[in-house]
Amino acid sequence: MTLRSQGQVNMLDEMAESTPESYHRFMQQQLEDAKQYCAPPEPHLCLQTHILDPNEKSLFINLCRWKRVPAPKSPTDPIPLSAGPLEEVSDKLYSIIDIAYNPTVLQREENQAEMDHLIRLTFKYIEEHYNISLSHSYHIATFTLKGSLKRMKESLRGGPAPLFNKNIRNGTFSSRVPNHKAETEVLDVTQSKVHLIEEIASMELPEEAIIPAYELTIAKDANRKPLKIELKVELPKVSSVSECELSISRDDVIVEVPEKYKLQLDLPELVNEEATTATFNKGKGVLLITMPIL
Repeated sequence: MTLRSQGQVNMLDEMAESTPESYHRFMQQQLEDAKQYCAPPEPHLCLQTHILDPNEKSLFINLCRWKRVPAPKSPTDPIPLSAGPLEEVSDKLYSIIDIAYNPTVLQREENQAEMDHLIRLTFKYIEEHYNISLSHSYHIATFTLKGSLKRMKESLRGGPAPLFNKNIRNGTFSSRVPNHKAETEVLDVTQSKVHLIEEIASMELPEEAIIPAYELTIAKDANRKPLKIELKVELPKVSSVSECELSISRDDVIVEVPEKYKLQLDLPELVNEEATTATFNKGKGVLLITMPIL
């Protein structure tokens, strides 16, 4: 429980008595701020490129939206971000890193030139911060997140919050990790905001989506050769397939029903995402996804 100063308590008491409507609006705003700050990061898009040095391999960059990351105050101000560790997938020849920006920063996706600049800026940060060399070519994957949602959230919640500076006027970019004093000031402001709204938000924060029950099977031919993967997902709270969001790559699948369900699985075999089909049985509340194996 957070203790406020006597002056703050008196001010709120006076507001509640003299202007109850203003008091109500103030408390509602505090609650809304708490919900936004405590909301988890969300996947936005996934970039695929290559690490050239020291060891050549594929790199997946998960660009995420996170309201906890502050937005830049002006186009010439540093762009805050939160970055997780560079994670190597031991049994596969690729690495993953999670980068989160404020949602307003990622809205520049509508402007291809600005989005490309942001991506180049992200590459520059990764190269300097992790001491690696990246290919300048990239493509946007058909899926929005590489790896599990749980892994991404844990990665970003434990990550630092360095800053970028983008000089729009001369078209150049520079990255800088703030010195200890500057970083501490940013963290102090953020922390004080949490303390101010912690008690109000404790009973009101939205619950995270749950992992639904599912069954995954591999269909084989007479020679025991794998043909297809069938995934049955139980979604009893879903009444229409239009509520479901499905994302499939060659080696993983994500099923999401906003504010209800979230399932992400690494597939045991590579599949043909273009030939994948999905049907929803309204009566049973079961989503069936059929994925032909490559």
